[in-house]
Amino acid sequence: MHGGGLELALVFLLAAVVAVPVFKRFGLGAVLGYLVAGVLLGPHELKVVADPERVLAASEIGVVMMLFVIGLELSLPRLKLMKRPIFGTGGLQVLLTAVVLGGLALLQGLGWQAAFVVGAGLALSSTAVGLQLLTERKELNSDHGRLAFAILLFQDLAAIPLLAAIPLLAHATDTGSNTWLVVAKAVGAIAALVFGGRFLLRYVFGIIARTGMPEVFTATALLVVLGSAWLMQLAGLSAGLGAFLAGVLLAESEYRHELEAQIKPFEGLLLGLFFMAVGMSAYVQRIAAEPPLIV
Repeated sequence: MHGGGLELALVFLLAAVVAVPVFKRFGLGAVLGYLVAGVLLGPHELKVVADPERVLAASEIGVVMMLFVIGLELSLPRLKLMKRPIFGTGGLQVLLTAVVLGGLALLQGLGWQAAFVVGAGLALSSTAVGLQLLTERKELNSDHGRLAFAILLFQDLAAIPLLAAIPLLAHATDTGSNTWLVVAKAVGAIAALVFGGRFLLRYVFGIIARTGMPEVFTATALLVVLGSAWLMQLAGLSAGLGAFLAGVLLAESEYRHELEAQIKPFEGLLLGLFFMAVGMSAYVQRIAAEPPLIV
């Protein structure tokens, strides 16, 4: 597409408005609607968007915000009540799935680092997709719904050290890099965020709340989320890790619900754009040409 940003934004909004209600009407869920819309708009089908990587890079802010909201919901009392299904069932699911899929990746000739990433990555599910489907079907409060939520919660927790480990694995394969320096930078950035945020965030939000200006509070919330993500990126870690830690630090603060209300609209829109960008990146012809390998 050769038009400007306004035309591109209109195309994305039109695709979401058309695809999501249609897919929800047939009980297939909103996320699948976003993905299919992205596949159709991408460079391999209708070629409306020639460079999905730029859209994907921008829309990853939605994932960052999702991890921040997850952090806001993970208070210590809640975790203690669910510790057995979370750490028992959830831990067993991630471990067994990662071992099996990582072993299959090794048999395909991948190195141990790549096999670890493939196995661990495919052992995780999408919390957004899983919870949305359970909510749409009114099954979230059923026995299997609560167990599914516990497993998803553990996967969200497991994703944080995995996201931190992937850049370190990449550096470990590079003989010219100083691995200990990379580890020190990562630990230093996490410590700075945890200790600095613990003492500063409530104080800052208290000052902003007293101004009585909702737009400034929203700007501060976005600044905290994106600033935490940027700090982790500087240290070579995942941006989502920084947002998650910021959310955990604010999980028991008096501003938790207001922060969640401020971030949720941005998260929903950008997550939809993220799923469309993922769909744009899918090479459907290649999948159709080699289905046994994909399976």
